[in-house]
Amino acid sequence: MPSCRITHGGISTMNSYWIAPAVALSYFGSTAVLLWRAWRMLNGRPAGKAGALTLAAAGFVLHTLMLSPVLAQASLHLGFSGVILLMGWQLVLLLLLGSMRAPLENLGILLFPILAISVLLYRPHATGATGTVASGPVELHILTASIAYSLVILAGAQAILLMIQNHLLHRHRTNGIVRVFPPLQTMERLLFQLIGLAFFVLSLALLSGMVFVEHLFAQHLVHKTVLSILAWIILGMLLWGHHRFGWRGKVAVRWTLSGGAVLTMGYFGSKFVLETLLGRQWG
Repeated sequence: MPSCRITHGGISTMNSYWIAPAVALSYFGSTAVLLWRAWRMLNGRPAGKAGALTLAAAGFVLHTLMLSPVLAQASLHLGFSGVILLMGWQLVLLLLLGSMRAPLENLGILLFPILAISVLLYRPHATGATGTVASGPVELHILTASIAYSLVILAGAQAILLMIQNHLLHRHRTNGIVRVFPPLQTMERLLFQLIGLAFFVLSLALLSGMVFVEHLFAQHLVHKTVLSILAWIILGMLLWGHHRFGWRGKVAVRWTLSGGAVLTMGYFGSKFVLETLLGRQWG
């Protein structure tokens, strides 16, 4: 089995300091264009999404430059702040790719400002410039798990928009912001497509963890493992309930957000406590 070790490394402080404001500006700019687009649509004027996605793509390229020292390493650096940066990068990539085929761009209104702030708050040496490094198949497990988490975050953002849309429709407010959203059936279909994809990738992550990660239920990993399995069960139950009983609307939103919250506690919550509060560098 591949082993994990502690190493020094991280993203160049100088590079992150000048690139980070440019990344944040691109993401904030994309958010502003999306809001302007929504305003035009509310006033009955057609508006495309190309401008917002172009700005987001520019931010993604700069974001990649921030991550390039980590991505170029022979082994994967997993410090807490580096993981946040990597997750944000994956979220933008998935959102850009998804928006080419589906109306997912409105998720940027929720996600891009958060990603911009996280980039501005990033400090290469915030956790002591150390972190857990994995190599070989364990790297594949880590990347699969992070992609699964990014998909769950996208599903959570979609669930929030669906919750807003449902609330307004039930109050018969059909002439306001509801006009910005795709039809309700389309929104629900996109939500379950994201959940299904997240469940599939999370299944691969759990399976690869059981095969390649030593001592998966060791003291420093058991909380992450158990909560990841619980999130997997929640998402699986939601998919089963949707297929068997037609679960949708508020039920789908609650289950999606619950699964996302559990997965967040399992990964980011544990890493924050171990690395930031206790000063320990675990995987």
